[in-house]
Amino acid sequence: MQIISGTTEINWEQHTAVAIGKFDGIHQGHRRLLDQIIRAKEDGLAATVFTFDPPPSVFFSGKPQAELTTKEEKRRIFEKMGIDLLVEFPMNARTAAMPPETFVSRVLHEQLKARYIAAGTDLSFGDRGKGDWHLLKAMAEKMGYQVQVIDKIMYGGREISSTFVREEILKGNMELAEKLLGAPFTVSGTVKHGKRLGRTLGMPTVNLLPPRDKLLPPKGVYLSRMFAGGSWHEGITNIGCRPTVSNSGQMSVETYLYNFNKEIYGEYVEVSLLTYCRPEMKFSSVDELKENMARDIEAGREYWESRSAEKTVGQRIPV
Repeated sequence: MQIISGTTEINWEQHTAVAIGKFDGIHQGHRRLLDQIIRAKEDGLAATVFTFDPPPSVFFSGKPQAELTTKEEKRRIFEKMGIDLLVEFPMNARTAAMPPETFVSRVLHEQLKARYIAAGTDLSFGDRGKGDWHLLKAMAEKMGYQVQVIDKIMYGGREISSTFVREEILKGNMELAEKLLGAPFTVSGTVKHGKRLGRTLGMPTVNLLPPRDKLLPPKGVYLSRMFAGGSWHEGITNIGCRPTVSNSGQMSVETYLYNFNKEIYGEYVEVSLLTYCRPEMKFSSVDELKENMARDIEAGREYWESRSAEKTVGQRIPV
């Protein structure tokens, strides 16, 4: 996947199929949009994602906003999905004031050579957000592209949106968040050296320091899976500040993996949070912390063993 970032000058030769949006969370609605441009690859078009950097909400508010999916996570997801070109178009005073007609003719038509555009019903672009799918359709014949308008996906009578997903994650409702996203909510990053307390206690953990712009669910313990070393591993994760042993306030994501003993410091890993178990707690001593960690790990082990048994029974051939 080619990435064009930090410039308004896009040099691209191949005709493209374009999806425009913020893509925070890359939820089910986003995936329907992306599926359309990926299918267009069969017609020789380059599947292209067009985003703004920083997101318009951050630029106009002047305040950082925690994201469901960081820039690095988006890049990796898009590449896995088969996107050919990712444009991270700079959002600044000049580009924000660009007339929407100019955006269509100069950026989409001249620079990206768009032949197909997948647009959500809530798409807005250009000066004061006046550009939308109606404008795209009005200019389609002259610019030589086709527009496909994608309706919203509903869940429980509500439109699936980044706001909807964000609300459920902040409640710790990871199961519903997974349904809205079409995949488990994931925190990723490079494995860091911690204080090695877990190793000292005989329960070593894989430690991540999440980026400041990453939205996190409530502090606490979660059943999880981690992708590391080319495969998925079952585990149990604590998100929080380790109040029993630290007063730094630094958020960490610490995962104990079952049947795993490899050294993966410095590797990029993904932690999928599946079920919220309990809130983070401050214990009176390290010994009490160790006892509770052992109970959490054993409860997680029983869960994963029961899941494995259910899967095995489901695979048996009836006689």
